[in-house]
Amino acid sequence: MSTKQRIDQDLKKAMLAGDKDKATLYRGLKSAILYAEVAKGLRDTGLPEPEVIAVLAKEAKQRQESADAFEKAGSDIRKNAELSEKEAIEQYLPKQMDENELIRIVDAVVAEKGPLTSQTMGSVISQIKTETSGKADGARIAALVKQRLNG
Repeated sequence: MSTKQRIDQDLKKAMLAGDKDKATLYRGLKSAILYAEVAKGLRDTGLPEPEVIAVLAKEAKQRQESADAFEKAGSDIRKNAELSEKEAIEQYLPKQMDENELIRIVDAVVAEKGPLTSQTMGSVISQIKTETSGKADGARIAALVKQRLNG
């Protein structure tokens, strides 16, 4: 079953259960996916699964950023609501790689590409993102590559 189908099913369950917050979240996720489909001209065929996962990862990241902002503002209720939504979104995302596995991939790609420079850093990060296929956050990847560049 595709991720879009799982979201549809979860939306139906939330509506039947009367859970307005979850139903609103799932409608928002469907809307984000639809927006990406329309933007890429794939409304009729739909987004490929990796791109759906990328949209959901972006939505989860936005929730984390909002939670951080609410925490700075001292609004624990809003922070907790954002974190709850992030947790619900993460159930659709692949399990994140552990640090050791990610480091192994970073080292392999850096060794394959040759000497790491600030000019080649972007292509190295891009290749690592492709190889990890959504199982590692871009910020984690960039930080590890930057460590290799500086050290």
